[in-house]
Amino acid sequence: MKSSLRALNAVNFFMADVAGGLGPFLGIYLQARHWSPAEIGLVMTVGGFAGMVATAPLGALVDQLKAKRTLVVIADAAITVASLVILLVPGFVVVTATQVVTGIAGAAIGPALAGITLGLVGQKQYTHWVGRTQAFNHAGNVTAAVLAGALGYVFGIGAVFAVLAVMAAASAIAIAWIDSKRIDYRAARGLSEKEGDGQSAWSALITCKPLLVLAATLLLFHLGNAAMLPLLGQSVAASGAGNPSAFTGATVVIAQLTMVPVAIFAARLAEARGYWIVFLLALLALPVRGALAAFVGGMFALGPVQVLDGVGAGILGVVVSALVACILNGTGHVNAGLGAVMTVQGIGASLSPALGGYVAGKFGYSTSFLALGGVAVIALAVWIAARPVTAEACRGK
Repeated sequence: MKSSLRALNAVNFFMADVAGGLGPFLGIYLQARHWSPAEIGLVMTVGGFAGMVATAPLGALVDQLKAKRTLVVIADAAITVASLVILLVPGFVVVTATQVVTGIAGAAIGPALAGITLGLVGQKQYTHWVGRTQAFNHAGNVTAAVLAGALGYVFGIGAVFAVLAVMAAASAIAIAWIDSKRIDYRAARGLSEKEGDGQSAWSALITCKPLLVLAATLLLFHLGNAAMLPLLGQSVAASGAGNPSAFTGATVVIAQLTMVPVAIFAARLAEARGYWIVFLLALLALPVRGALAAFVGGMFALGPVQVLDGVGAGILGVVVSALVACILNGTGHVNAGLGAVMTVQGIGASLSPALGGYVAGKFGYSTSFLALGGVAVIALAVWIAARPVTAEACRGK
């Protein structure tokens, strides 16, 4: 079991740079080829919508599928190939198609890794282990971002593609070391040995009020959050205030370094105090982040803006998966539920670049940061107002 858990940590470390494809570097790469903010936002939105449509069905598939490791490897390879195609043919149609592939493949990775983790450690240890695996995930992002930023500075933005390919190969090797015999496939979907399948997935999800509140809050959060880092990089590139590849790498490094201790802290705080207050802390960080990006801006905003990003994303990376597992424990549809929540938050994330890009194009980058931060305030209000609905589930007992 120990070797499988070590391999799980390694998978999360190397997969960190793969699951999102080129991520914030894509905007910089396309901007260097004279794409407008609106065009960049559009292709990211299309990819986000593709992932959004696929996530819930893929989550339901993970609940039924024993070959979870194989699914991760297939998704890993698809994202890598799609990203390399962009380097060779950076046209609008091709880039849009690759983002669709990346969105769908990335949508499979989250539920699959969550199911593998739950099947290895069980419900009682799940929050603790999600904190650990997320810490490795963020450490992997730091490593990849440092390499991408440094190599991008020396050799150009194309070096980011090489980093992605190497990380993808390493993640595929690591997942092969997870012993499939150690995965309890009933626990992986939220069932004990004595429990039956119960309700259908659709019925279990659509009638679960705490899950619906969680999904709505995450939709608003990601609508405000997803575009902020790419827009921050684009604003620096547009002003000529530094090397855009190095700047984008630095923003990722600061955020991910923050996420490593935050992920571990969030897991411990959730175990001690429940999920509600931990989730609240993540929501509070985003409006402040938007205000700093708007009023400080440029290189001076880099540190505080990305530390706050690390706080919010580091907490949510732990809490969302663990809270869904808690809410749906015993239903047999934990991964379908996680897929559904990721679908809804994907709606927000996929619309965010279009919203941020449109506002930036019409009114400037500062106004776009304020608009995105304003959406985050609405998410905060929804979570606070709905506490009576989520209180019991958020205790995590």
